[in-house]
Amino acid sequence: MSTLASPSAWKEQLQSSLKKVQQSQVANVSGRIVKVTGLVMEAVGIKLPVGSACMIELQSGIKIEAEVVGFDGDRLFLMPQSDLEGVIPGAPVFPVNTPQSHDPSQPQRRFSDRTKHLPVGEELLGRVLDANGRALDSIGPIHCRATAPLGARIYNPLSRAPIKEQLDVGVRAINSMLTVGRGQRLGLFAGSGVGKSVLLGMMARYTTADVIVVGLIGERGREVKEFIEEILGEEGLARSVVVAAPADAPPLMRLQGAAYATTIAEYFRDQGKNVLLIMDSLTRYAMAQREIALAIGEPPATKGYPPSVFAKLPILVERAGNGKLGGGSITAFYTVLTEGDDQQDPIADSARAILDGHIVLNRTLAESGHYPAIDIEQSISRAMHGITTPQHQAAARKLKQLYSRYERSRDLINVGAYSAGSDPLLDEAIRKYARIQTFLQQEITEKASISESLEGLSALFEA
Repeated sequence: MSTLASPSAWKEQLQSSLKKVQQSQVANVSGRIVKVTGLVMEAVGIKLPVGSACMIELQSGIKIEAEVVGFDGDRLFLMPQSDLEGVIPGAPVFPVNTPQSHDPSQPQRRFSDRTKHLPVGEELLGRVLDANGRALDSIGPIHCRATAPLGARIYNPLSRAPIKEQLDVGVRAINSMLTVGRGQRLGLFAGSGVGKSVLLGMMARYTTADVIVVGLIGERGREVKEFIEEILGEEGLARSVVVAAPADAPPLMRLQGAAYATTIAEYFRDQGKNVLLIMDSLTRYAMAQREIALAIGEPPATKGYPPSVFAKLPILVERAGNGKLGGGSITAFYTVLTEGDDQQDPIADSARAILDGHIVLNRTLAESGHYPAIDIEQSISRAMHGITTPQHQAAARKLKQLYSRYERSRDLINVGAYSAGSDPLLDEAIRKYARIQTFLQQEITEKASISESLEGLSALFEA
């Protein structure tokens, strides 16, 4: 009669088997590079889903990280995260297992939850990172306890809290004429050299938001250091996280930098904090996607932009905004480059449709020394009606009427063709134009709260 083994014997057997399994080596599935065209590599012998990471080994022992951006039959299209120097025909390609979050509260049911994870958390405050979460400053390595996936789930629009509270950005013209609400997404439309970076820096320094996340995407590398040291300053950097992917970074890293900045902002929003997200610029993000799409053969549809560009813009923008009722918020400012101040640029046109308002910077105003060069005629805040009082709205509307009437009659006034008394509204505009100009202008070092801005606005019409 055979005796049953004791539970301890079974336990010892299982532990022994587990050790043997752990010591065994897993055979790596690999492919090889067969073609390189521009920035796109083609690989065969390996099957990976779109969006997954892989590693290319060079003869020198250096490894290049890449991402699957498409496929054609059995061929995978790979986009590198660095230069392609040293890649040879037949170079081996290995899949990379992306690290997963160990947080049990975060489910891993969808592919977006299993995409690349990068560090997030309070430890990032005051730091400058690249698109891969590596430190660019000289403070030291980054040690974060939490990670988050770059691809976020689509937010249910019915579960978002409405925009009901004002956000003080410290800029008089915006607080009074284009009031920003918590959770609002606005576009800053401007050409090059009109002062958008300075305006963003003013908002970053003077805002009442808890955390500031700055994404410098596709801009000049020199501008990154300038923005941090001169515009943002030590005080602003202390409560900020800066993600930099300058123009010399590969297009994939520019896309990833924008996604990473948004992921960090989402993390702080989930902690119940009010976040100010500044992304400079949305146009460079679209251009990076255009580079990738054209490289893998997607046909252009609108002024050289493929359809995937216009599909990705709302996906990125919709990640910002309010969270659940009683939770945190992401108030986002996206800069949009309108070259030659062309408001009909396809990216500008698409961004204007999906954002909750737009602030237009006028080159003529900037050239005349009017800073910030905000064109209050062309600018609008779509959330202003629901977060301001009727008296505030009436005063802002009256100022806009006076300003517009003066600007349209400027030529008549300058040549002396206008006779006083013909138009009472224009007469009032002429009397108050100098005060209006002074009210709309502001020094870089000057902070104007919402209450101060409203007092100045009402003072214009008291006399």
